[in-house]
Amino acid sequence: MKYLVAGVLVGALAVGGTGVAEASGAGGTSLQLTLAYPGDGVSGTRMVVLACDPAGGTHPEAGPACADLAGHNGAFDHDPAEGICAMIYRPVVARASGSWRGKAVAFSKEYGNECLMHARTGKVFAF
Repeated sequence: MKYLVAGVLVGALAVGGTGVAEASGAGGTSLQLTLAYPGDGVSGTRMVVLACDPAGGTHPEAGPACADLAGHNGAFDHDPAEGICAMIYRPVVARASGSWRGKAVAFSKEYGNECLMHARTGKVFAF
């Protein structure tokens, strides 16, 4: 239940786009990342915290996730990596909110399946 409530709260804060905001502020990187599975037969929400500089939080691959964000100037969604994904529809909604290098960010996007999401987000949502 606590994961569902957290997902709803993050979903209320998240907006579409690349997740790179124009507002600036002091501070580092602290992001709340959420994955929600709205499809049939799959339910639930997973959430982690990602910190960068230094990499940490509860994200299992914090270092590579921070490197992916840095390599794309803080953009969560980018051109897909090389590879092939099966055309199986099992939707996943990726959300992020918090700050990236002191800038407020909010991101939310639905992908057709986890493979497509990972191709476009790298290690950021790999949890």
